[in-house]
Formats: sequence, structure tokens, C-alpha cells
Amino acid sequence: MERSFKKEVEALKLGDGDTFRGEGILAVTKALLQSGVSYVGGYQGAPVSHLLDVLVDAEDILSELGVHVETCSNEASAAAMLGASINYPLRGAVTWKSIVGTNVAADALSYLASPGMVGGAMIILGEDYGEGASVAQERSYAYALKSSMWLLDPRPDLPTIVRMVEKGFELSEASHAPVMLELRIRACHVTGEFAAKTNRRGEKSGLDKLAGPPRFDYGRLAHPPVIFNQERLKVEERLPAARAFIREHKLNETIDGDLSEVGIIVMGGLTNSVLRALERMGLADVFGALRVPVLVLNVVYPLVPEEITGFCAGKRAVLVVEEGFPDYVEQAVNVELRRVDMPTKVYGKGPLPKAGEYASDVLLEGLAAFLQAARPNGIDADTIAEKTRGLIAHKAKAATALRTLPPRPPSFCTGCPERPVFSAIKLMQREIGPTHISADIGCHSFATFAPFSLGNSILGYGMSLASAAAVGPNMERRPIAVMGDGGFWHNGLITGVASNLFNKGDGVLVVMQNGYTSATGQQYMPSSKSGRDGTAAGMNIEQTLRSMGVKWLRTVRTYGVAKMVATLKEAMRTAERGLKVIIADGECQLARQRRLRAEEAVKLERGERVARARYGVDEEICTGDHSCIRLSGCPSLTVKPSSDPLRTDPVTTVVETCVGCGLCGEVAHAAVLCPSFYRAEIVRNATAWDRALFRLRRTVIGWLGGYNSKAAA
Repeated sequence: MERSFKKEVEALKLGDGDTFRGEGILAVTKALLQSGVSYVGGYQGAPVSHLLDVLVDAEDILSELGVHVETCSNEASAAAMLGASINYPLRGAVTWKSIVGTNVAADALSYLASPGMVGGAMIILGEDYGEGASVAQERSYAYALKSSMWLLDPRPDLPTIVRMVEKGFELSEASHAPVMLELRIRACHVTGEFAAKTNRRGEKSGLDKLAGPPRFDYGRLAHPPVIFNQERLKVEERLPAARAFIREHKLNETIDGDLSEVGIIVMGGLTNSVLRALERMGLADVFGALRVPVLVLNVVYPLVPEEITGFCAGKRAVLVVEEGFPDYVEQAVNVELRRVDMPTKVYGKGPLPKAGEYASDVLLEGLAAFLQAARPNGIDADTIAEKTRGLIAHKAKAATALRTLPPRPPSFCTGCPERPVFSAIKLMQREIGPTHISADIGCHSFATFAPFSLGNSILGYGMSLASAAAVGPNMERRPIAVMGDGGFWHNGLITGVASNLFNKGDGVLVVMQNGYTSATGQQYMPSSKSGRDGTAAGMNIEQTLRSMGVKWLRTVRTYGVAKMVATLKEAMRTAERGLKVIIADGECQLARQRRLRAEEAVKLERGERVARARYGVDEEICTGDHSCIRLSGCPSLTVKPSSDPLRTDPVTTVVETCVGCGLCGEVAHAAVLCPSFYRAEIVRNATAWDRALFRLRRTVIGWLGGYNSKAAA
């Protein structure tokens, strides 16, 4: 895994009277155990990948409480798990990355929300919105609205997050509706402390199993004709019950301030950023005491009309701080105020931008603009705005002083087994010509950046082959779809492969088989050689494809660039119709290096021989055209000044980060570049044979005039 929580999960055993200290993801897990969940599941994806990692690492603790843990094959299967709470008093929670995961789970969520719940059901969303995001920029709010699922957006401090998890289950049960709890990146990794409670077993669990199903009730099914009554129940019973619970338990917070003519209504997850901006403007202190009153919406849907009108009473203007567009909260606030003929003016999108993350500078500018427009008594809004502009101006000055910095786009890890495949595609296209490349979600999407710049579309996880369905029949050359093994099991097998075979498509699919869902932290998948319990699931991509009817199928080691080029050419040129699949096989280098380091440490401790391959460049042979760098893109390949005083051009060199994958030499061979690469072995705990062989080689090289004793020393 990217990170192990084996040590931290011990904090999950804390009970009454103890103080929990840690980060947000671990606090959420503790809150689930304190809430008496019976089952948990999900699909990994930043920023909640670590939540599933924690649950897996804490499996022993969870089993003591009878909690079932499931690592689901995709988000739809995770959402379907919550069906257990429709009929039974079982509290359950699932997690995934949003918006992409919520898109995948949408059908199950609709059918979950329609009949309502008996047990509490919670969906923990990693709201991947903002500058650090890796998905399409949309928010989860629309799903909550359309399906009548309540959406919690807790203020990012541990006591609030934990309380919202615990109260979220109670809210679900009180209103018979599922609850979504969204965690932004900062909330997932915020650190702090809270007063722990003793973990408790669920009402029913693996240790106290249900005797059997309840008496048949057609009303528990999302199926005609009862769906029409279920829609009415959402509005007439569940929504009022939810609002009453939110108000009674004070899930939203009001922070008072002396500038009572104005106020700020903020989504809970943005609270810390707003407070920090107010503090920088001189309108708050570091302990949270404010001059501008703030209504913190830890529950952003549904809004409670009485809370909105009560906060806005007597105020000339309020600012709604809500990221993204449409402006759901701002519109709802306007509606509630107009319903009671309250004249408070609502600002939001205007002082603040309609799109993009509300980072520090954005909030400073927006708050200053709001104060200048509202002009509350007791402060000089123009002076504050001028001070704010000064706070922001230093960034431009710093950028000018630093001059232009070189761009640093994300790239493959050193030695990544997927990089050689794209080197091979570039070499293949030199001869055959360019063709359409359907890219996918995963590490391999880094090939869309330089030096490869390969990829014409990204339509979703495991969707690359399906997205090429209408391209192939309308293009002279066959399209190439690239998909990871994680995407294959997540969505690609049915959406892509089955559909292609059913429609007798004719294209090329490259499946990157590295053994893990690597981009999210090396979690296991159905075809991994090992699972979370140490045993393999027994599923195999090649066997699965053959069983489905794929006839043209090749498995190629990714680092064999010449063979990969030949296989790609064969797939593109063959007269045989139908889907052609190339399984590019190579273990994730990060996982491999972590495994090898542990194995080698044990060998060294025993005094056993350990050899490590390293590659280098003979600068006397290097021509200096750097094609090797452009074709491989390896971070370990760079340039340095030549030691030859007669050469002005820099030469290629291999830096210390080299992991010995051999791609540089493979590319040089396949592309017929200069033969300047060499391979060396660094041997520790060398044997007598190693030493004798070294002496022999040194002697022979010396006879040939190539050994330099000073350089060797």
C-alpha cells in the first residue's frame, strides 16, 4: 500500500475518557466504530483512499465488533451494499471518490433512496474538487438534491467531523433516508484531537446475526406502483423529519460577531478557510472570535428555512460562500428569504467566482468585495479592501523575483512498467502513422503529457474501449484503447470488452497489467497475486478474456520494447477482424521496489549476496541528440556538460534514482539509437566468484586500454 496504518489503528481501541489524536481519515473510522456499524465497504480513490486502507488495516479490530469489511470491485457494488439497511436494523457505511464514483453508483443510489431505510446508511464521499483534483470538476450536491439524500459537509476539525458521522446515522434513521458525508482533501488530512468513546457493536452484526428476513413488504421495493408513493414520502415525511432533526440537534453552527448588519453563510467544509481569511483581514483572531457573524452549514442539504431566516433577520446583506456552479445554496437562501418577504440582500457568485476552488487569495478578494458592497457600520471597508490587496500583491512580487519557473507536469514513476508501452506506441506510429488513442483513468493517463502526448479522449474509468466504439468504423486505422487492470475489473470488462465483442468491433485494446490499483496506493484487485488476507482471489485477465471469446490475444512483458513494437504493428496490420488485446505485463515499480527493499534487507542481515542493476551512459559514445530522453521520458535520464573540452553540447547521463528497469537501453535498441548505454551490477556481500570475475574483467579491459585505475578508485 501507499501507506500502512498498522501502527495508527491501535488508536481505534481508545474508549471513554481517552483522547484521540490523529488525522481526519482515522477519526472517521473511529467515529464509525463508536456509531455501531455492522458493515463497511467501498472503492478506493483520492482523497478517501486511506479510509479503505485504514479499514483493511483495522480488520482485526473490526472483526472483534462483528463488522463486515468489503473491498468492492466498483462504486456501484459498494452502493448496493447499503441495501442491507433497507429492511434490517443494520448501520452501514461505504466510501468512494466523488464525483466520478457517485456517477458510477448513481443507479443504486436512486433505488436506495426511494424506499427509505430502517438502519442508518452513510455514504462517505471524497469530494475531489479544486486545484489538487484529478477528475471532472463537478460537485456531489446535485445527487443529494435529485434523490433526496441528505448531504453533510462538516467543518474540518476532528470533533465536528466525528459528531457529524455519529449524528449522520441518527439523522438517517430518524428520517428513513440515506446520508452523504463529503470530505474535502483538507478534511481528510487535518490533524487534531477529540474525546473518544468506547466502540460499540451494531444492533445486529456478524456476532449477533439476524434470525431471518422480515415479513414480505412490497413497500420496501423501489418498483411500480409503490415508487409513486415513495416519491411523496420523500417530500411530505422524510424531508420535514430531517429538518426537525437538524434543528433539534443543532447540527449547524452560528458564530456571533459585532457587525450584526452583515453575515456570512458558509458550507461547513470551507469554514476554516473563511475564518483564516477574516483573521488576515483583521476581522477575527486566531482563536476564532469574529467580527462578522457566520452561519456554518455542516448540513448543506436540506437547508432549514427557520435557521436561514433567523440568521438573516436584521441583516442588510449576507455572503454565501459556496464553491462550484450552479449556486444551489445561494438560490435556496434567496428563495427562503423571498418567501417571508425579508429584504436581506444575498451576495455570492459575483464577489466570489462562479467556478474554481476558493483558495486563500480568492476568499480574500471576495470578502473584501462583499464588505465594500455592503458597507457595514463599524469598519472602513475601503481600508480593509486596500489592506487585502496588499496581502495578495506579494505573490506577484515573489513570482517576478523568481522569474519563470520550469513547468513540472506529473509523470510516471522512475521505472514504471507502463512507460515502455507508450515508447513502443510512438515507435510504431513512426512507421504506421498516427492513430486515435482512447485514454483511461489511471497512472497510464500520464502519457497524455510530454514527451508522449498520447490520448484523444478520457471518458471515465474503464471506458477507453467503449469510447472508441464510434471512432473505429470512421477511421482508416484501427484505434488503440489503453486500460489499466484496475479499470478492466471496475468497468472495462462489461462496458468495453463485452460490448465490443457483442457488436463485432475491430480495434486494439492494451491492458496494463501491473497487479494493483496503483494510482490510489497499490490496493489489491481481483487479479492481484495476493489479497488483503495474503491469498489470491484466483481471477486472471487472460483467462477471462478467452472465456468471453477474444481470439487475438497476446501477453507481452512491458520492458521488451522491441517485442511490444512488433506486437502493436501486428495488431494494427493484421487482416483478422475482431478485438485484438495486448496484455502489457509488468509489476508496479513502486510496489516492486518496496518488496525488494524488504527482501534485500533480510538477505544483507544474513550476509547473503545482493546484486542491484544500474544503467549508465558512455559519454564518449553519446551523440548528444537526446532521442533516448524524448522516447522514454524516464526521470532518471537527464543531461550534463561533457567532460570533453572540444564538445559544447551536453551529453545524456543517468542519475542516482535509476532502479535498473533497462528501459533506456531497450528504447535505444528498438529505435536504433547510439549504443551508449551500459549495464552494471552493484554487488554487496560479493562471493569469491564475483571477486575473481571482477579481477578477470579488469585485467582484460586493461589489456584493451579501457581500464582507468584512478577512475576505478
